[in-house]
Amino acid sequence: MGRNTRKRRSSMATKAIAASAALALGGGGLIWANFYASAHESNNKGWNQTKSAAASQAATISCPDVGQKLTNVPAQARNDVSGELSNLDRQITEAYQRLATTRDAQARDASFVQNSILQPLQDRRKNIFDRIRLEITRVGGTAPADLDTLINCTATPASQTNAGGGQANNGGQANNGGQANNGQTANPSQSAPANNGGQANNGGQTGNGGQAGNGPNAADFVDITKVQANVAAKPRRTGQASTGTFTTRCGVNANGNHNTDNVIVAPGVTNGAHHLHDYVGNQSNDAFANNDKFAAAETTCQNQQDKSSYYWPVIRLQNGTQDFDQNNDGGGKEGNVGKILVAKQAQIKFVGSPTSKVTAMPEFLRIITGDAKTTTNGLANANAHWSCTGFENKVQLTTQYPICPKGSSVVRTFAFQSCWDGQNTDSANHRTHVAFADANGNCANGFKAIPQLTMRLVYDVPAPVIQNGQVKNPYAVDGFPEQLHKAATDHDDFINVMSAAQNTKIANCINRGQRCQ
Repeated sequence: MGRNTRKRRSSMATKAIAASAALALGGGGLIWANFYASAHESNNKGWNQTKSAAASQAATISCPDVGQKLTNVPAQARNDVSGELSNLDRQITEAYQRLATTRDAQARDASFVQNSILQPLQDRRKNIFDRIRLEITRVGGTAPADLDTLINCTATPASQTNAGGGQANNGGQANNGGQANNGQTANPSQSAPANNGGQANNGGQTGNGGQAGNGPNAADFVDITKVQANVAAKPRRTGQASTGTFTTRCGVNANGNHNTDNVIVAPGVTNGAHHLHDYVGNQSNDAFANNDKFAAAETTCQNQQDKSSYYWPVIRLQNGTQDFDQNNDGGGKEGNVGKILVAKQAQIKFVGSPTSKVTAMPEFLRIITGDAKTTTNGLANANAHWSCTGFENKVQLTTQYPICPKGSSVVRTFAFQSCWDGQNTDSANHRTHVAFADANGNCANGFKAIPQLTMRLVYDVPAPVIQNGQVKNPYAVDGFPEQLHKAATDHDDFINVMSAAQNTKIANCINRGQRCQ
């Protein structure tokens, strides 16, 4: 497919929209307060009404994630269907931008959001659903009979956009078998204090907060020193355990290799991710890369046999800084603003299984871990782990960002799926060809244990300050604008670009209990 062409706004127009969005949603709901200024100025009751109005206004757009439902798309149709799914993402982004810049009209007309934003969005979605159905059936496939039930979208009030897309607890996820990437389990029954470190349900911060008005807000942060320990013991090793490790050193993206593509989910589509990625390892990853291009690419890995692509969304410090992509798609034009932070450490390690030997990974295996749309989808596929140095073996957070004590750094960790179906290097929804081991470390029937990719990213981040229900200088992971920069949306991507011989070498090293690199 060719590149998407999107009309670029002028720099002045972009700044105007960003300012409008920030006023509409950020800073405690400034525009909403202005709507009710006379009540605010007259008495406290009026101020309470102001906060209530702000909380009840639509904060974001929520649409069903169609891609996760398409588990049986014929291979011949996958690229075309992926392109249509990217069109759906772009439509949601545009609807969210309209939501953020029409607060005056919404205040005057209670039906404005439904009639002028949601209904046109749903009409456009239906056209794309029809094209998806056609792409599948024209090559002999069968589209899901209930596909049209996913057309309708809703507007979510600010009062319902709490951390983690409506989930209250931090800790482990249902889909990773309880295995965090340090081999330990985050216990979902032990979470952050009920008051989120002294903050009310939404931290007292009406609207979505954040430099661009689309998050994060005070409720998205917690003082890690006030969170109960929630990391449990590792699964017990059996006599068949594969105890070795293979470490690859590929740098921290100090050379600034970025783009807003995602060749796994949206091949051939520029800005398919709608947020900025850091890339280490393979230096040719963009929307148009294929296996031949990957194999011929240069790599930042010290072991030149590893041309794999390791990539993740950047973290930004929302301190008022405008980075290089302030006026770009996937950057400031889509609510991803602030100073891009470079990790001071990026540790990439493959580990074994506690219950069996591992099978060599296939070349060009693709794995996505986590879910960039948990605000919409919930936590079923979430795999975010946030912590601080000195706390990693005690506390892992999923739905909130940690506020680390002085001298401690922010840590993102990932443990990828470690069970493979033995046949496919990818799948229609990019998930069903791999799976997590269960709580005891066993793969399900029909799946084989493979070396588990683990990553640990460490950042020096100035600690956010929460005062009067407002967060100052927050940090946040890049994401789709309507996902409100929630901590749970963190995710990571991997494309294995190593030869069969190198993959066998890694598996043998791990199976023999060696430490290799």
